[in-house]
Amino acid sequence: MRIIAGEWRGRKLVAPKGEATRPTADRTRETLFSMLTSRLGSFEGLRVADLFAGSGALGLEALSRGAAHCLFVEQDRAALDAIKQNIATLDARSRTTVEAISVMHLRPAREPYDLILLDPPYRTGAGSVALDRLLRLGWIGPATWMAVETGARETVDVDGLTVEAERRIGKGKLTLLTAADPDAAPEGPPADG
Repeated sequence: MRIIAGEWRGRKLVAPKGEATRPTADRTRETLFSMLTSRLGSFEGLRVADLFAGSGALGLEALSRGAAHCLFVEQDRAALDAIKQNIATLDARSRTTVEAISVMHLRPAREPYDLILLDPPYRTGAGSVALDRLLRLGWIGPATWMAVETGARETVDVDGLTVEAERRIGKGKLTLLTAADPDAAPEGPPADG
């Protein structure tokens, strides 16, 4: 695994030992960041959360591209060791926070994040459950973008969030979401006048 673009382009990352974590393939990460770049324009100054972080590759990619800070949330011990090693290798301690906790036990956010990256275990529905919880806890604001990697046949469906794009890649699928516009009229046939 390597950083694809930005300040640390080409730098190697370590993956967690064992079978508990499935690191996002470089090709999938490249596709995800291409999708995000076309919508965000730039990562400069963004506050990012990398949840179900695994090796931390998604959050570190965002930092390499100019994000100001990334919170990594992971509960697996081997994955936490890999995240910390990758952060140290890139000398990124001042721009990162690591929380050894389940995503399902996160506390309310002080303010919404700009970008939330989620790579939960496939076929568990954990991505949708986590997003619903984050929405209720103030992690997601009107300008927040979310990216979820799931199994190819999984659907991410959360009340209050809008799917902006989906792309299947091999056995996986990338879904980009934003907060639904509370002022938008519900979709449906035009009213008879």
